[in-house]
Amino acid sequence: MDGRANHNILTPLNFLRRSAAVYPDKTAIIYGETSYSYQEFNERVNCLASALRAIGLEHLDRVAILCPNIPPMLEAHFGVPLAGGVLVAINTRLSHNEIAYIINHSGARFLLVDSELADSIRPALDQIQGVDVIINIIDPAGKGEPLDGTDYESFLATADSGPVEWWVKDENELITINYTSGTTGTPKGVMFCHRGVYINVLGEMIETVLGADSVYLWTLPMFHCNGWCFTWAVSACAGTHICMRRVDPALAWELITEHKVSHLNGAPIVLTSLLAEPGRPQQLSTPLTICTGGAPPSPTLIEQMESLGARLVHIYGLTETYGPHTVNATQPSWSDLDLEQRARKVARQGVCYIATEPVRVVDEQMQDVPADGKTMGEVVMQGNNVMIGYYDEPEATAEAFRGGWFHSGDLAVMHADGYIELRDRGKDIIISGGENISSIEVEQVICRHPSVLEVAVIGIPHEKWGESPKAFVTLKKDQELTGEELIEFCRNNLSHFKCPTSVEFTELPKTSTGKVQKYALREKEWEGHGQRIQG
Repeated sequence: MDGRANHNILTPLNFLRRSAAVYPDKTAIIYGETSYSYQEFNERVNCLASALRAIGLEHLDRVAILCPNIPPMLEAHFGVPLAGGVLVAINTRLSHNEIAYIINHSGARFLLVDSELADSIRPALDQIQGVDVIINIIDPAGKGEPLDGTDYESFLATADSGPVEWWVKDENELITINYTSGTTGTPKGVMFCHRGVYINVLGEMIETVLGADSVYLWTLPMFHCNGWCFTWAVSACAGTHICMRRVDPALAWELITEHKVSHLNGAPIVLTSLLAEPGRPQQLSTPLTICTGGAPPSPTLIEQMESLGARLVHIYGLTETYGPHTVNATQPSWSDLDLEQRARKVARQGVCYIATEPVRVVDEQMQDVPADGKTMGEVVMQGNNVMIGYYDEPEATAEAFRGGWFHSGDLAVMHADGYIELRDRGKDIIISGGENISSIEVEQVICRHPSVLEVAVIGIPHEKWGESPKAFVTLKKDQELTGEELIEFCRNNLSHFKCPTSVEFTELPKTSTGKVQKYALREKEWEGHGQRIQG
């Protein structure tokens, strides 16, 4: 720590230290029948850091973890950087080859594995290089045979008692590496620093109104952008973490009711699954703030959540921006609008977080597009919560930062009020007969049909127009609908050239964070047709 009176290193490690000092007896974590106070949470974190140092962790060594949303995953977010290491939280639904790639690419020397996930990595153990120690997290609620190595609780018991001194030399040094999904190639390691996390956490607390009385339900994977940094944010305000091993809508509603949950986060598909749960309440008994992002929520979803009594906070960002970068800041005048009109306002991605810099929508020459709500351009960002870069990939980093801005690859329009609205990923825009069609716009219309649960729209080959929209639709339980009926519904609500020319009723392929894998749908449709037209 810098010794000057007017400067301290910005690190989220300070958040837990403060909460444990100010609220030692307050409940920090609840997981089934297990609960920890902030003093106990802090003690376990210090034990983890001490034990890691004792077995040889050196400054900035990488520590990989494969674990669901249970207490050890939270503890690792503080304990690993407290020891001086860099946390590499791995997507729990990846294949063993993908997991091995991430461990090897990151150079991890230590590996923590939940026993139920051991089989996800066991076949690739002979591919893994450089891991010196494997620590098994054995959760009674889980199953599976652990790997060879010590168990987590025994490992903590080897630690010296007492607080561990920070080993953070510079606030701009690495704290985590988060790997992207790798849908267009091998995963990239997005580097977060202590300073970026610290500032992003303050933004999360302000924008979502987190406080000491907050109760946060973990429906968002902690491996995803470190839980959008809420692993640290909830701890910073001394809120209570409610852990779930897996997202179960029925259990989620039980926990929301039992613990008076005030906050949860998730992609729109998570909210859709909650709404579809037969046993859900018709009206919330206590206030609930829900942050949603990862894909634009449809106005229909927003209407349904608001009708339930939830406060929906629509955020937008990427792994490369520590999670959320913009928020749909609600204007007082919107309260005079009816629910449908207000939902359409809320469906936009909005404006920059209070802790970030304003976003721009630019053309290929990096000139701002007109703020007319029609002209599309790429969303570019700057700010303290933009990644350091991609780990060990200087060329990809330079490409992402060309012109001094981070290039998101997302296409959007800028409205006259300064709010951005996504139209598509660059690769998802549909070009039909020379006309640009936003798949998001078509999806939002289809979601308004009362029989539709979820939808993905892509461009498929068309002999005359080059490509045309096709809708992949999942219906709500016990609902019936024909493709012709849905196309007619679209024709009554969209310009005809934007309407799907075909419909397929199916389950949508998704990533572990709930994003629809459009590339999987696209590859199947374009097989044998040559290269798909790119937007």
